[in-house]
Amino acid sequence: MYYLLLAFMYGFSLLPLWLLYRISDVLYLIIYYVVGYRKSVVFENLKQAFPDKTEKEITRLAKRYYLNLTDMMVETVKLLTMSKEQLERRFICDLTVLHELYAQGKSCQMHLGHNFNWEWANVFCMQGVRFPFLVVYMPLTSKAGDRMFRHFREKSGSTLLPANDIKSSMQPWQNKQYLIALVADQNPGNPRRSYWLPFLNRMTAFYKGPEMTARRNNIPIVFVDIRKVKRGYYHASLKLAFEEPALVPEGTITAEFVKYLEGNIREQPEVWVWSHRRWKHEYRD
Repeated sequence: MYYLLLAFMYGFSLLPLWLLYRISDVLYLIIYYVVGYRKSVVFENLKQAFPDKTEKEITRLAKRYYLNLTDMMVETVKLLTMSKEQLERRFICDLTVLHELYAQGKSCQMHLGHNFNWEWANVFCMQGVRFPFLVVYMPLTSKAGDRMFRHFREKSGSTLLPANDIKSSMQPWQNKQYLIALVADQNPGNPRRSYWLPFLNRMTAFYKGPEMTARRNNIPIVFVDIRKVKRGYYHASLKLAFEEPALVPEGTITAEFVKYLEGNIREQPEVWVWSHRRWKHEYRD
């Protein structure tokens, strides 16, 4: 079954992007109007984040989100056969700050949110730097699905580290230079061992791990902002946020990232993942 699915995905990825976007249009209609995938979650999250928007504005924003979601699906599959040159025409990012850190012999943590298209961003960055490129991911419950996901990521040359075993997975890299990408807006499993910060009009739990690791090892932190310029074209910006994390008070790094991420979301909200059940935990003072 896995190899049949993989063969289908490769065949699908050979289609030109203009045709894949027509397929995305159809998927959008099915997911939004027929299946209604997590529509209640999306609308609830959008209304919470943007209380001043009218019902019509919220609906328009939700529709743009779902179309970006289906675009993300077909764009991710396209990576299987997409050349480096094709990607570089469609994804623009100045990697100078990463080159400078590498030349200084430093490792680096990149903190980003669930902004489309982070899969293109991962591959673009991995192909453009000399660092070994590490990506933390959450293993899927489906063995076939997890195997497929790993194939997508590892095909490009990145090293996957399971989030549920990150401590032991990082041990071989303790004395090596590396670049690690962390999607730092995940919903933590244990809200009592989290930082609680205001985010999109609600107190929200954030993992302590990314900050604590950076402070403990004094690894420079780079914030990533991804913008969708137009369909099939993205621009990412890198910001050296903390060159020496060990010198800043605890909680500062996470608080700054949350403010940075929220500012980016408010400027282009349709590219953030609103179908995620981000606020499952209730804040208790």
